[in-house]
Amino acid sequence: MPRTRRLTAREAAIEADQPTLSEQDGVRYLHFNSEWIQGAMRVARPSELVLDYTQQMMAWLLFVSPSARDHIGILGLGAGSLLRFTLRHTRSRVDTVERNPGVTAMCQAFFRLPGSERSVIDHADARDWVADPQRAGAYRALMVDLYDSQALGPVCGDPAFYRDCFRVLDEPGVMTVNLFGDHTSFEPNLQGIRDAFGGQVLCLPEIDEGNTVVLAFKGHVLEQSITDLLNRAARVELRTGLPAQRWARILLAAMV
Repeated sequence: MPRTRRLTAREAAIEADQPTLSEQDGVRYLHFNSEWIQGAMRVARPSELVLDYTQQMMAWLLFVSPSARDHIGILGLGAGSLLRFTLRHTRSRVDTVERNPGVTAMCQAFFRLPGSERSVIDHADARDWVADPQRAGAYRALMVDLYDSQALGPVCGDPAFYRDCFRVLDEPGVMTVNLFGDHTSFEPNLQGIRDAFGGQVLCLPEIDEGNTVVLAFKGHVLEQSITDLLNRAARVELRTGLPAQRWARILLAAMV
């Protein structure tokens, strides 16, 4: 009788996080064998950001304007929402890290994952990806949304991980991270981000789903004037439809 090979920890985690679908009122949702929503797409308007927290993950646009020469990183593909939106509204190359090839296959089949020469998807562990010294200083923005089927806090959230996130950012650069504001993982993750980014951290208000989006800054990003920030917010809102001016006012109040 053939012997069964024991799964590695990474393989076991992927096996537990098999993607599933649901759909309601014209919105298609991605799950990992649980009721927790891992991503969403409005079928009629696939580039729209349906979930409020995914909109907030784009708040880095208030502080940096990516060019065609810049690279943007996404850690965690989900339903491809951030990837679709970023490709539509920037000219930058977008590198996405997703450990589970099944998620990528699901996105290709059901979530209109765009085929673009500006898009690269790496099937890798996000922790290993940011630790690669060849990526130092390579990214203008980094969006981190790493959860598994249990949704018990980010699967990568230790201080070393956030130090590596800081290292892969160019200067100036901005990272956004999706955390659960009412979970025990929130404070340790927030402190790790603060330590890695020298305290240059702001939080958007927790939204109804319990998500809190944290913005962390590398370089002198926060030194722009109030007028410049509000003007940039107005341009971002006009171009993307995101509530950027409201975010700018909230963040300015937090900076006082």
